[in-house]
Amino acid sequence: MQKQAVKAATWRDYYEMCKPRVVMMMILTSLVGMFLAVPGMVALEILVWGNLGIALVASAGAVVNHLIDHQVDTIMQRTIKRPIPQGKVSPTQALMFALAICVLGMTILIFLVNPLCAWLTLASFVGYAIIYTGFLKRATPQNIVIGGLSGAMPPLLGWTAVTGTVDANGLLLVLIIFAWTPPHFWPLAIHRKNDYAKTDIPMLPVTHGDPLTKLHTLLYTIIMCLVTVLPYLTGMSGLFYLASAVLLGGGFMYYSLLLMFTDRPRAALTTFRYSIFYLIALFIALLIDHYI
Repeated sequence: MQKQAVKAATWRDYYEMCKPRVVMMMILTSLVGMFLAVPGMVALEILVWGNLGIALVASAGAVVNHLIDHQVDTIMQRTIKRPIPQGKVSPTQALMFALAICVLGMTILIFLVNPLCAWLTLASFVGYAIIYTGFLKRATPQNIVIGGLSGAMPPLLGWTAVTGTVDANGLLLVLIIFAWTPPHFWPLAIHRKNDYAKTDIPMLPVTHGDPLTKLHTLLYTIIMCLVTVLPYLTGMSGLFYLASAVLLGGGFMYYSLLLMFTDRPRAALTTFRYSIFYLIALFIALLIDHYI
């Protein structure tokens, strides 16, 4: 039986479904991709319209994620207060909202940016909202590894918005986020293991236990640290970025080792929180280095 609405939805409920914090991080990496694509300043119209279009389509993907997962969200403590489980927004309203902002974002990108950026953004939307959320998330404990590519696309989208091409350096930025995603998400999955155990989502800590998940986190942290050196080795970035990447990577390794070899109750959550700071700081270091 469908829940009765608790109260009428407000703009905040629709805003929450867009996962604004996640989208803001995506736009940060998109911005950095834009600036790294050119030696000087990015054209203002591309800066504004490109990031607006990307943000709208990414937000649409987040809303579809809320829609597909709304039954699971009623089970998990972390998500039970989301607008759809609370009855504030109906699934039909969520779908219509997602379609509206997706179409608006695609229109902006096609006509005010460039078609290649638009279609790559749509591919990212399909990868996250449909392939990952609708299928991969429930198909394999390696869901976050396989599905991480769609979430890693924003810097390439920003790069392509400026250049109209897909370049090796833009793809390298994607590789960095792709390698970062597993050691970012698995500590959160460990922290929320009991929640995930109530659902049909085969998260690695539930299917294979904490020790193996911690080992995977450590191994992917090592891979990520190696990948983040590549911008320097390819000549894309200089010594400031290299020093920043090594220091930030050392911090990530510390927390991953702490997670692996201690039983501190908040180690997983601390590692997850550091991973967010890490990515933000790493991309800011890329940007600063570009203009030094």
